[in-house]
Amino acid sequence: MAETVIRSEFHLTERAVGGTTVVELRGEIDILTALSLAARLDDLTAVVRPDLVVDLRSVSFIDCAGLGLLCRARNRAMERHGRLRLVTEGSRFLRVLHGAGLDGVFERYDRLSEALAAVPAGGLAVAAG
Repeated sequence: MAETVIRSEFHLTERAVGGTTVVELRGEIDILTALSLAARLDDLTAVVRPDLVVDLRSVSFIDCAGLGLLCRARNRAMERHGRLRLVTEGSRFLRVLHGAGLDGVFERYDRLSEALAAVPAGGLAVAAG
């Protein structure tokens, strides 16, 4: 009898650009990978005024668990007077957001440079914490 092993993989790299933490994700963000990713995003949003950019351009798949952890990270950042911005390309991820009713929830940019240069709503700069 053959055994089928289903395993999802994702890779996370992070770097500081000025006072912003850029988290680049690659691979699949699903129920199998969401817990380890959630732990890191929780750490990054635990500070005062977290300033995060999550680059999703190399994510090949995201399910509701992945969307849930992005919502959680966004909410945690906002509770601490910070920001979370997403970098995505193409309409595939936009369709996922639309289908989940999350169209206008996230600050979303096509390019990393746009996300890093974006001024917060209200025009006030977010202080690095």
